[in-house]
Amino acid sequence: METSKTKKKKWRRFLGNKYALILLVFAVWMLFFDTNSLLVHKELNDEIKELDNNKVYFQQEIEGDKEFLEKLKDSSELEKFARETYFLKKENEEIFIIEHEDSIQKK
Repeated sequence: METSKTKKKKWRRFLGNKYALILLVFAVWMLFFDTNSLLVHKELNDEIKELDNNKVYFQQEIEGDKEFLEKLKDSSELEKFARETYFLKKENEEIFIIEHEDSIQKK
């Protein structure tokens, strides 16, 4: 069995080696302090994942909007949309908007 003195000597001899010391400093520098460090790469990968999720969401929104625009090409659907959304009316026509008590927002 090795004694604690021989274990300490191995570490001291390893850290005393100038090449090992340079390699250790280089590794620490590259992992934490360099502009292309591991921490920066992790942040960039997280941002890429978030942007991919946004891409999927917006592609779904685009598909829904395309379907809606295709539906609005029909003149009766366009008229229905204009009446419901913008309260448009034809000439000589009266429109009554009925609101239920539970749909009115209270202040």
